[in-house]
Amino acid sequence: MAIAKVSKKGWVVIPHDIRERYGIRPGDKVQVVASNGVIRLIPLPKDPIEHGFGLLKGGPSLTQALLEDRREDLEREERGLSPPRTQ
Repeated sequence: MAIAKVSKKGWVVIPHDIRERYGIRPGDKVQVVASNGVIRLIPLPKDPIEHGFGLLKGGPSLTQALLEDRREDLEREERGLSPPRTQ
């Protein structure tokens, strides 16, 4: 367990081994979260766009679902049927 001391200015130094483990470098940002009497420092990604790339991989394709809905709508129109009711 690492222990850090708070300076007069409120600064806290994150111990070296923890910075190394989580790849925290000078100038990096961390999010400070306080809840239920606990303070957490969460390292923020250097590039949030790159970090989020591929998060939805493997899930259902919303594009495919949209195209399928539009195809069904077109078929209904061609048969002269009314559109489905929405709630």
